[in-house]
Amino acid sequence: MGFLKTIKEKAKKLKQELVVLHLAYSHPRTPWTAKAIIILVIGYALSPIDLIPDFIPVLGLLDDIILLPLGIYCAIKLIPNEVIKECRERARTYSWDKKKSIVAGVIIAFIWILAVYLIVSHIFINR
Repeated sequence: MGFLKTIKEKAKKLKQELVVLHLAYSHPRTPWTAKAIIILVIGYALSPIDLIPDFIPVLGLLDDIILLPLGIYCAIKLIPNEVIKECRERARTYSWDKKKSIVAGVIIAFIWILAVYLIVSHIFINR
C-alpha cells in the first residue's frame, strides 16, 4: 500500500508543477527559453500520443516517469526563483479554465494530425 500511496503523491506533485509552469508561462519575468520548454512539457503532458506507447510494459510508463519530470526540472531551472515561488503560491488555489483547456486540447490534436499528415505524405510522395 505504501508504494501505491507514494506514486499517487508523486503524480499529484507532478500535476501541481504543471500548473506552476502554466502560470510561469504567462509571467513577464519568465525568459523565452523557459517558455519554449514549458510549451513542450505541457504539450507533451496533454498529448494523447506518447513517444513510447503506454501499453508497452515498463518502457511505456518510463517516458512519463523520466521525460516529464526532466522537462519540468529544466524549465524551472531557467525561471527566476521569485517567479517560481509566486507561481507555486498561486497554483495552490488555481482552477483551470475549461474553455481554454478544450481549445488547448484541440490545438494539440491538430498539431499531431498535421505531423502525421506531413510524415505520411512525405513517405508516399517521395517514393
